Amino acid sequence: MAEEILLIKVYDENSAPENQDMFRAEKGESWWYSSRELWLGLGKVQETSALIKIFRSLFYKRKDRWPEEIILDARGKSAEWIEAAVNGILLGGYDIQLYKTSPKKMSIFFGDNGKLKIWVTQESGEILKGIGLAQKTAVVQMRIMDLMNAPGNHKSPTLLAEWAIESGAENNYNVRILDKEMLQKEGLHALLSVSKGSAEPPVLIVSDYHPEAYRHTVALVGKGVTFDTGGISIKPSGNMHLMKSDMGGAAAVLGAVELAAQLKLAVRVVGVIPSTENCVDGTSTKPGDVIQSYSGQTIEVIDTDAEGRLILADGLTYAVRNFKPDVVIDLATLTGSIIQTLGYEAAGLFTSNDQLAADISEAADLTGEKVWRLPLWDVYREELSSDIADVKNYHGKPMAGAIVAAKFLEAFTDEHTSWAHLDIAGTAFGDTEYAPGRAGTAYGIRLLRAYLEQIS
Repeated sequence: MAEEILLIKVYDENSAPENQDMFRAEKGESWWYSSRELWLGLGKVQETSALIKIFRSLFYKRKDRWPEEIILDARGKSAEWIEAAVNGILLGGYDIQLYKTSPKKMSIFFGDNGKLKIWVTQESGEILKGIGLAQKTAVVQMRIMDLMNAPGNHKSPTLLAEWAIESGAENNYNVRILDKEMLQKEGLHALLSVSKGSAEPPVLIVSDYHPEAYRHTVALVGKGVTFDTGGISIKPSGNMHLMKSDMGGAAAVLGAVELAAQLKLAVRVVGVIPSTENCVDGTSTKPGDVIQSYSGQTIEVIDTDAEGRLILADGLTYAVRNFKPDVVIDLATLTGSIIQTLGYEAAGLFTSNDQLAADISEAADLTGEKVWRLPLWDVYREELSSDIADVKNYHGKPMAGAIVAAKFLEAFTDEHTSWAHLDIAGTAFGDTEYAPGRAGTAYGIRLLRAYLEQIS
């Protein structure tokens, strides 16, 4: 089909062509009406994320076999629909083969010379804005998926810091890196404790997008464990290789700050990322040890595999005390418990602020990056009681694990009234077209963009 034009027409269950028994417009169904016209079915799809996935899947499966020009028939479609479709199409050009010997290609659908054209009823500023948003968001999402899919030896804490520095220089926002010596001086002892078993030094990445005019400051805190063995409480070997994904919260924060800067949103966004490896060594923190924290509270470490909450404890207190944000949101691939509760379909949302919960839920509904609110009742705080320290990091019970982890984090927010925790363990790294196993999803980029747009 080289040097040909392909028209893609889209149908749902209410607009399926009559007298076409071979095509029922079911979700994800594709049918060649002719050599130059492809029909795509949406079925009952209404959610943005499902629409993105349908287009992403179609375009990824045929990535190397498209003709010279592709026209998407989007006549009568809203700007939001077009944005979602374009975002999915561009993500369909993603290549996960980061370390193959052949060069990695950028999506064939990008840029002025890209293959994709959009057929609309009437061009408008709203539609052009939607297409631009789709393009910028997709680029950031693929950069974040690269980070998520990279192995631990290609994304040490130092390399994450370098990524942030380069992004800040390119997108005009400030980045400060606290190295090990500075962490010791500042007193981020919980982060330093987790790092003790690794030869890789820990860092605290502080990214600050500071527009000239803004009303709100939002601090985003992301868990940046670039590889997690579990420490002395070592994980089983079966799926340990997937623990390269334990920096999904950090990845979402890095991407959200970069995208906010590119879109010039009228909200100050501060990204705080405590980053380390969690490895095994004779110097590693041991179960039963009592450690200090940036907040001044002491922590009894019951399980060294509950390390994410330790580094987030320092990150949260640092963000609250140094930037006095109006809103604090942390994101972390924190617990297996949240996967047992919600599967791979939604992130757990924890907050005592009803308005913040509503705002985040609204952004989730808009983008299809789902969240589900779970309780933060004070009765769960009893699970963190320690005989010899202010708090312990793990209750050791096969129940309410995600909730108890959230209660632990709450203790390090200085009672901030607008704090929310998102446990993204089931959503940041999942089943996609890009790999036969699990791969990075860039979950949180569109969710945070929508939330920041709401308040900017």
